[in-house]
Amino acid sequence: MKEFYLTDERWALIAECVPGKEGDPGCHGRDNRLFIEAVLWVARTGSPWRDLPSHFGKWYTAYTRFRRWVKNDVWSRVLTKLAEDNSCEYFYRDGKLLYSPLRAVLARENDAGAATPLPPAGEQAA
Repeated sequence: MKEFYLTDERWALIAECVPGKEGDPGCHGRDNRLFIEAVLWVARTGSPWRDLPSHFGKWYTAYTRFRRWVKNDVWSRVLTKLAEDNSCEYFYRDGKLLYSPLRAVLARENDAGAATPLPPAGEQAA
C-alpha cells in the first residue's frame, strides 16, 4: 500500500470544497482524493505531468482536470482549507500549487512553543 499525504483528517478538511462529489450536479470525479494526491505528487517532486506514476491514473486526464480546477479557482479554496492543518506543506499562489516543507517545520516549532513566526507562504525564514 502506498503512503499518501492526505490523511483522513486532512481529507475531512477539504472534502466538502472539491467539485465532483456525490450530490453535486453534473459529472462526478472518479476519485477526488486520489486525484488530489496526484497533483500534490507533481508539486512535491517537480516532475512533469508525463512522469505521473500510473497508479494515479492517466497523466493527461489528471493534468486536464488540474487546469479546469485552476480556471474555476478550486485550488485556492482547497489549499486555504488545507492550511488549517498547521503541518500543511503546500500553498497556492498566482495559479500555481507550490510545495514548501519549511513551512511545516516552522509550524511544528511554533506548536512546540518556539518564538519564530511563520513566514508568508513561499518566503524563506530569516
